[in-house]
Amino acid sequence: MSFGNHEVMSNPRADRVRDVARLSAAKERSKRGEFLAEGPQAIREALRRHHELEAAGEPGIVQAVYATSVGLDRLDELNDPRNRQLVREVTPEVLIAMADTVTPQGMVAVCRTETISLDELVARQPKLVAVLCRVQDPGNAGTILRAADAAGADALVITSESVDIFNPKAVRSTVGSLFHVPAATGVSVTDLAAVFGPAGIQILAADGYGSLDLDELQEESVRRRWLTSSESAPDAGGAAEEGGVVVLENPTAWLFGNEARGLSEEELALSDARVAVPLYGIAESLNVGTAATVCLYASARAQRRANK
Repeated sequence: MSFGNHEVMSNPRADRVRDVARLSAAKERSKRGEFLAEGPQAIREALRRHHELEAAGEPGIVQAVYATSVGLDRLDELNDPRNRQLVREVTPEVLIAMADTVTPQGMVAVCRTETISLDELVARQPKLVAVLCRVQDPGNAGTILRAADAAGADALVITSESVDIFNPKAVRSTVGSLFHVPAATGVSVTDLAAVFGPAGIQILAADGYGSLDLDELQEESVRRRWLTSSESAPDAGGAAEEGGVVVLENPTAWLFGNEARGLSEEELALSDARVAVPLYGIAESLNVGTAATVCLYASARAQRRANK
């Protein structure tokens, strides 16, 4: 049997198999600038991004796809003539040896990491950005990225003390969104205000003890939408100030903090305002991924409302 003019890989101890498996380690990912994507949805989106880059005259990101016979039948894109030279058929034993999970979903892909600098991000004039500040759990990081994608955010910023977004668990948690949202990684938190402020991007800290209530900010946004007199509406041209008017419609970067300790004093000090998500029940707090979803959607709704 063969696929793409290659014999089926059947030796789980082969050098290439071990080479792929080593991408589960952060050091190896950093050294090679590559990472693993697993499962049909992630690989479908990786291939879509690969061809998007190639159409723009840039190198693609998919280096190779390894799939079992079941996997080949599961994802039509693997049988696309454009992809045949990227695909190698492997036995289930080989796939298990390559993958980070005990029960991989029939396929893994080796992809090139694609990131942008903070300056490049700002040059694109983003309207909505999610910033991970010391977020440690890869599942939470992936959830926030997926929420950012769903809310239509323009970019993700990951500070140097946060988890590697190319961690296999984080990649799985994004369910393909990693290939939709540009990410700036390894960013120093002190650079955020220096870069975002001059660009007119307000920095809002998601803080359970914040003095501003997200619900009230949303109500103000709705009220502004229906004001007919420009003289009655607050100026929406610059960044917010603590104690002043926070305009959700403005370009915004949301800061989301560590799961156990939240945002540090240094991180809070960088923000233009501290915003709390109100809790109506007995729960003490929200998971960072849930809070991020609520905050990002609040900004996204306000911005879409303002553009109608």
